[in-house]
Amino acid sequence: MGKKADLADADPGKLAREFVNPTPKGEFKSFAEEMDSAYHPHKVEAGWNDWWEASGYYEASSDPSDTRPKFSICLPPPNVTGSLHLGHALTAAVQDMLIRWHRMRGYNCMWIPGVDHAGIATQTVVEKKIKKEEGKTRHDYGREPFVDKVMEWKEQYGNRITMQLRRLGCSLDWSREVFTMDAPRAASVQEAFVRFHEMGLLYRGVRLTNWCSQLKSAISDIEVDYQDIEKRTRISVPGYERTIPFGVIWSFAYEFADGSGEIVVATTRPETMLGDTAVAVHPDDPRYAHCHGKMLKHPFVDRLIPVICDAELVQMEFGTGAVKVTPAHDPNDFKCGKRHDLAMITILDDDGNMNAEAGPFAGRKRFDARFDVLAELKNKGLSRGEAENPMRLGLCSRTGDVIEPLLKPQWWVNCAPMAKRATEAVRTGQLKIMPDFHEATWFRWLDNIQDWCVSRQLWWGHRIPAWYPRRKTADGASWEDLGEPIVARNVEEARAKALEDEALAPGLASGAVELFQDEDVLDTWFSSGLFPFSPLGWPDLSAPDMKAGWHPTTLLETGHDILFFWVARMMMMGIELTGQAPFSTVYMHGLVRDAEGQKMSKTKGNVVDPLEAIDQYGTDALRYSLVTGSTPGQDIPLSNERLLANRNLCNKLWNTCRYVVTGSLSTLSDAE
Repeated sequence: MGKKADLADADPGKLAREFVNPTPKGEFKSFAEEMDSAYHPHKVEAGWNDWWEASGYYEASSDPSDTRPKFSICLPPPNVTGSLHLGHALTAAVQDMLIRWHRMRGYNCMWIPGVDHAGIATQTVVEKKIKKEEGKTRHDYGREPFVDKVMEWKEQYGNRITMQLRRLGCSLDWSREVFTMDAPRAASVQEAFVRFHEMGLLYRGVRLTNWCSQLKSAISDIEVDYQDIEKRTRISVPGYERTIPFGVIWSFAYEFADGSGEIVVATTRPETMLGDTAVAVHPDDPRYAHCHGKMLKHPFVDRLIPVICDAELVQMEFGTGAVKVTPAHDPNDFKCGKRHDLAMITILDDDGNMNAEAGPFAGRKRFDARFDVLAELKNKGLSRGEAENPMRLGLCSRTGDVIEPLLKPQWWVNCAPMAKRATEAVRTGQLKIMPDFHEATWFRWLDNIQDWCVSRQLWWGHRIPAWYPRRKTADGASWEDLGEPIVARNVEEARAKALEDEALAPGLASGAVELFQDEDVLDTWFSSGLFPFSPLGWPDLSAPDMKAGWHPTTLLETGHDILFFWVARMMMMGIELTGQAPFSTVYMHGLVRDAEGQKMSKTKGNVVDPLEAIDQYGTDALRYSLVTGSTPGQDIPLSNERLLANRNLCNKLWNTCRYVVTGSLSTLSDAE
């Protein structure tokens, strides 16, 4: 006993990790042995979940003769790359409590599990793996072999999170487990894409995107993290050995082409001046009344740029009152460029390097070009100083790279009509968000929603179901597009649509024209937004679960941090595609923090690993600690001390049961 105690003190989870359950998997646990004198959660909890699952206790019924009331929830699908963290554990514990309670009340309960393919995260993991192990890139493999490689990785490692959910004791209906890239879900995604296009909500257009040079892909607005910078700060940027200054505004002069003077402008991104196509002033600013329409000489490229008047872009009281305009690299400048029909000059390539439009700086990395441009402005006598300037810096949530606004042809969803219906659902009581103070976030985001960029320049994901009719150029060296892409559920449908076009039909028949599928994939959140109904068989309304009335689900319980990432998109897509809200109630829980209310982080050393907590204290102690500390919408404090206290509570319950079973009950006769 002493040696075991010493071992437990040195490594409290070791006994649990090394325990071998004597009960064969899926069989009923034997009660032949006497109850231990002390509570050992790894022994007590082992085997029960396997037996419950094998016995079918978790499975919902879609039998038409089953008249029990229905109760259903979908579990937010964790990433296939993921490992169980406290956010998963809290969501699962609360949902499991609701599901088990309704089962006990006689409900027909469906708790839907699934795993998300996590486009960016999974592709990144596999790319790093093949680079490290084989010295190859995905381009060395080619698209189809690389996708096969990712699927191979998914089959080997992707079930880790579902096994961990089983360790947590989740009573999910595993017979209905789905993967967001399996064949039925792919059919759902294709159908949704085509329907949105037919409704006029989905289109392809050249607009400013949030470009991540590390991913070489566009990302959506909500995948951008913002860092507030109060003063001059040097920041490490992926791909650069030296740190890059932010929180600084640099001033420089543009000289008039006729030699009559200069205008001073200021910018926090001096490298973008290489794409300037105008300088804007306020039409009512008397300082620049003599400049309207005059031309300025660009100091580095052979370009004359006009002085334009724009009351929307320019604030007279800010800075010099003159604003450089770079339409291809700034959202506000882009709108100004549209108003004044300015040239849209892109100066960056997909890797974040300066292209040929950058003149003498072509080929330089963007932030190296920043230093170069500033140095050359000084050499030319055009620098007019610098000052600290508070700013918000947009960073890719996946890579930490600084986001560049970049003009790119992408696929977009017009969310405004759907968002209006989603907000009306809350305002009319069709959807309840609890606690209701989260409604403010719901309205703020949806009332001001922008079009959603849904295309990603990746290989892992749902490939966009659109085909481009192309023919060989005269020299036979390349292909040229022949009109707009054809959106269809498959290539056969695309070909049938193309044959209806008199301009394309002869070429298709002769083989001179071919159809090429779009290279991009869809944003992961597109497929996740279908999750309340795609696992039920949608768009096949005759599928057993759809026919049995499992759609819409009863409620959703999740963290408030994904209210607009996931919940709002499910609501918008569900109402638009099915005519119904996908659930009637959303319960929001808070974030798990340490005992002092601080956010958990590895650098602070206050992270509680749920798997280690299960090994040390048991699943019941972890779940009880999470749900008893949870007040709707409020953050949850958690510490090892709290876990230990609840493990001790389990010990007291164990000893009470042991006393009853081995004490008073043991003295009773069979008749008694």
